Amino acid sequence: VQLQASGGGLVQAGGSLRLSCAASRRTFSNNAVAWFRQAPGKGREFVAGITWNAGRSSYTDSVKGRFTISRDGAKNTVYLQMNSLKPEDTAVYFCASYIGASVTGDPRYWGQGTQVTVSS
Repeated sequence: VQLQASGGGLVQAGGSLRLSCAASRRTFSNNAVAWFRQAPGKGREFVAGITWNAGRSSYTDSVKGRFTISRDGAKNTVYLQMNSLKPEDTAVYFCASYIGASVTGDPRYWGQGTQVTVSS
């Protein structure tokens, strides 16, 4: 199983980025997918998650109203649209897939991270 994350980069505060996470059809089929992030010196935190079939999404409070998670079944890809970025959003972002439809517990599969740096 491979999850391929991309789309990170350097952006000024207030700017936008869109992260992508591609995987095999079997990885995402019927399973929830989420984005996590890890800032320097901090633990990994949940950012956003989505159930694959129903498309129900959830977000950590600090990104609500600014980030949007979505999925494209035809492309087996999950996106994280990040708007109004803040310096505190700087982190390595990881996509992860669960076994099952719910965004609960620990994901089973992890992708490599993609660096997001927001300058002030």
